[in-house]
Amino acid sequence: MSTPALPADFRWGVATSAFQIEGATTADGRGPSIWDDFGRVPEAIEHGDTGDVACDSYRRWDDDLALMRELGVNSYRFSTAWPRIQPTGAGPVNAAGLDHYDRMVDDLLAAGIEPFPTLYHWDLPSALQHRGGWVARETAERFAEYAGLVAGRLGDRVTRWTTLNEPLCTAWIGHLEGRMAPGVRDLRSAVHAGYHQVLAHALGSAAIRAAAPAAEVGIVLNLSPIEPATDSAADRQAALRADGHVNRWWLDPVHGRGFPADMVALYGVDLPELPGDAALLAQPLDFLGVNYYFRQRIAADPEVATLGFRQVPVPGAVTTALDWEVHPQGLADLLLRVAKEYETPALLVTENGSAWHDTPGPDGVVDDPERTAFLVDHVAAVQSAAAQGAPVQGYYAWSLMDNFEWAYGYWPRFGLARVDYETQQRTLKRSGRTYAGLIAEHTGRA
Repeated sequence: MSTPALPADFRWGVATSAFQIEGATTADGRGPSIWDDFGRVPEAIEHGDTGDVACDSYRRWDDDLALMRELGVNSYRFSTAWPRIQPTGAGPVNAAGLDHYDRMVDDLLAAGIEPFPTLYHWDLPSALQHRGGWVARETAERFAEYAGLVAGRLGDRVTRWTTLNEPLCTAWIGHLEGRMAPGVRDLRSAVHAGYHQVLAHALGSAAIRAAAPAAEVGIVLNLSPIEPATDSAADRQAALRADGHVNRWWLDPVHGRGFPADMVALYGVDLPELPGDAALLAQPLDFLGVNYYFRQRIAADPEVATLGFRQVPVPGAVTTALDWEVHPQGLADLLLRVAKEYETPALLVTENGSAWHDTPGPDGVVDDPERTAFLVDHVAAVQSAAAQGAPVQGYYAWSLMDNFEWAYGYWPRFGLARVDYETQQRTLKRSGRTYAGLIAEHTGRA
């Protein structure tokens, strides 16, 4: 469990998102989001679960902060809820909403924990969706206004920001597959939603830097190592398409290279670009956030429209409760690839975690050896990448606590702390205690 390859100022953190933990969806002037709407669609979310209460973190912030103190983290990645700050996605600030995050920032700093906000983690205000959502350019423009408002309020104390979280999920899963909000199944809409999110990142980055000139700004992408299922030419070509769809479609434009031409041709959808967009999209990255959960093994499948590939299981692999393969080496591979191919100045592992079938003991504590091993092995992968030259500056375990896991509802548990949803009691699991020990060992507090 030693950490010799990681710098002394390494960020040891945990991550959450507003919609997954806050609840209080109608409190203090918050407006509805597309996930509130999606939760009302029959069978859209398992067991009919919604984010109405979640972990009640809007009201129980002090409990969350106490957990972080117990863990000993020095950074906290959270998201600000756009509909809590601008209930309709435009216009004046809802004071109560922004005051909540202002207090969080002050409390974190007082505890010696860096506040690390993400401005968009999927909770688009419903009013913007009614005007086209991410398929419309206006949403990118409204996002920039929102980013400037938040940075103007918090930028005197917050130095590191991320714009959007995992645009892949919003575009491909939300607009192509329809399994996430807003539940659309249309390739053209998906491509345009992806384009406008990258544009929102660029416009938002400029707005943050204008409001807080010392700010460091990045974006968070969920990336996967892609491997062909066999050595056949068909599977190798399918893997190249999958890498373009999953990784390069996002990595290329945020690094100033534009959208990959092979994927534009494959999708067969004209990009909604306007004159001058190329310069706008070339905003420099101060860092890239990498979310990693699993690698993808790809087989050619001509029956899959447009893409022509499918993901297949790895024989004999250890898998989580969600059937996601456990493959720590994939995290090291991703960090090294991005560092080499894109020369990204700094990398942060902004999410990494696993869901298991937790069973609390008589004392309420979860003994979770699988999650504990996952955590230790993936931190070791980060060390390995750092030792080989990847400029990785932090690791954020997903998640601080069990929470609302989007279309899966509440049954998958990713937390380092168990949440009893009946009482909202938070209790560190064995994995959480192990993470606290890793942090203490590295920071000299063991």
